[in-house]
Amino acid sequence: MSYLFAIIAVLLLFVASAAIVILILGPLILLQPHRRSKEWYARFTDNLDPHSKGLPQEDIWITTPDGVRLSCWLVVRKKAAGTVIILHGVGDCKIGGVELSAFLYSLGYNVFLYDSRHHGESGGRYCTYGFYEKHDVSTIIDYLQEREDLNIGKVGLFGTSMGAAVAIQAAAIDARVAAVVAEASFTTLRSIAVDYQRRLIKLPWHFLRNVALARSQKVAGFKARSVSPIEEVKKLMCPILFVHGSKDTFIDVQYSQALYEAAPGPKQLLLIEGANHNDVWEIGGKKYTDTLGAFLRTSLS
Repeated sequence: MSYLFAIIAVLLLFVASAAIVILILGPLILLQPHRRSKEWYARFTDNLDPHSKGLPQEDIWITTPDGVRLSCWLVVRKKAAGTVIILHGVGDCKIGGVELSAFLYSLGYNVFLYDSRHHGESGGRYCTYGFYEKHDVSTIIDYLQEREDLNIGKVGLFGTSMGAAVAIQAAAIDARVAAVVAEASFTTLRSIAVDYQRRLIKLPWHFLRNVALARSQKVAGFKARSVSPIEEVKKLMCPILFVHGSKDTFIDVQYSQALYEAAPGPKQLLLIEGANHNDVWEIGGKKYTDTLGAFLRTSLS
């Protein structure tokens, strides 16, 4: 009997510890992800800004209507074929898009990179995975259109991971978005929160997720159920290219497949065989670049 009590005590302790992680640390991890910095990237690469790739670069600060200052780079191409805004993933920053910006510039596009709120050098206390961030995209487009010295042409969004989810949500509320590339997006914040919870403490219990999200919503003033790319993608009429690694262990490939099925407008799905979450570009190689180039030419011309 004492052995049984010991097992029960251990189980209760485990559940209590898991609850503490989810209920106390969970909202902090969700709302305030660790920020990658220039120093972090400098350990792996010398390409820390567009200048390092030989590109023309403007350093810009844009303030959103709710007072958040966004750190941005603008790469301008003479006689541009259009403009592509790059949206990075959770915890990342605009440096992560430098290599992509060089490729897009070579295709003839202006490129706009920025640190999302509570990321990189930008302000903002919390990350809300698109609830507020989708409006930041509209603020950026406003800025670009107000620049009389720029020929921005049609505007496309290229988002990775969280950035892909934000891009879908932004395009659903702003008809000025002419095309979306969504690499490794999730379908809803609620579903991806369960996935991360399961990976963190090996428990798939939805009630822990619900309590953690309820606390997060109250702290950051947003609605988790509203962060739903799977619902917003149904409103899109612009062309959208979904890209996903077939071996993604962070955001399951089934999410991009579900988004593709739900999208009503012109759409493509590119699965990169053998790619995980962070190596889609490298493993995709020429297949990826050729598909992306053709998609943008058709959508932004």
